[in-house]
Amino acid sequence: MKMAVLGASGQTGRYLVQQALQGGHTVTAVVRDPGKITESHENLKVVQADVFSADSLRTPFQDQDAVVSCLGFPPSPWWGVTGYTRSLGAVLSAMRDARVGRLVAMTSWYTQPDSGAGAPLVVRYVLLPLIRSVLTDMFHMETALQGVHDLDWTVVRPPGLQNLPASEKAFLTHEGYSVPGAVGSQVARGDVARFLLSQLDADAWVKKGVAMHTK
Repeated sequence: MKMAVLGASGQTGRYLVQQALQGGHTVTAVVRDPGKITESHENLKVVQADVFSADSLRTPFQDQDAVVSCLGFPPSPWWGVTGYTRSLGAVLSAMRDARVGRLVAMTSWYTQPDSGAGAPLVVRYVLLPLIRSVLTDMFHMETALQGVHDLDWTVVRPPGLQNLPASEKAFLTHEGYSVPGAVGSQVARGDVARFLLSQLDADAWVKKGVAMHTK
């Protein structure tokens, strides 16, 4: 499969690029700073682009089978976060122009404002307030995707992320904003990348949001 990866130089994006190449896929890493990509492979192309500009994304999206987004934006409690919603408009426009029909995008658990009500106290009263600006923008992006009917999209919601490679653990999934009964609130970035890739040729979560964890 040919795929464009957004956020390819990020911590999760790097795992995804490595796994995709190991799986025989052709990857176009779409990044702001090409110097951050140290991976070298005959099936890897690194392209500098602006994720907020459809014109900038149109060329790297040409001839792709799918777009995978591992974009991340830091919390901003004073000014709010807008990166997820701003980039989505450009991504969708460029995908339509380039006739790419599949999008898999990573967000997070607890994006919906009331979904953290059953979370542990430390998550509810310490962690979620710290990252609420990020979760709010993710939720707005997810809401916008729900109105997209001409493209096959999937939103993947992992919990907290650990900078660890993929394991062979089975996945736990739930159509919602967390995985009920999942032990722990963190998952390896390598496993998130593995799950993102698994969705490219799967139909179960098309036009849906899925929370994931590992057993």
